Amino acid sequence: MLTPNIWKKSSFSGGGQGDACVEVARRRTHIAIRDSKTSAGVALTFPTEAFVPFVGALKSPGFPMRHMEP
Repeated sequence: MLTPNIWKKSSFSGGGQGDACVEVARRRTHIAIRDSKTSAGVALTFPTEAFVPFVGALKSPGFPMRHMEP
């Protein structure tokens, strides 16, 4: 039986209106993330042990930061 996701909005929201944010849901073996503006859209899921390295890679100086329009 699947348990429903309990989504939590990030404590850090960028942008002037605080709408540049992600939501995170913890499951037993995976972490899911989604865009808070399109909560009915696609969510990315990671094995729990891969989530911390993923976030670390996003924070690394070599990660290309560019604004992407939808």
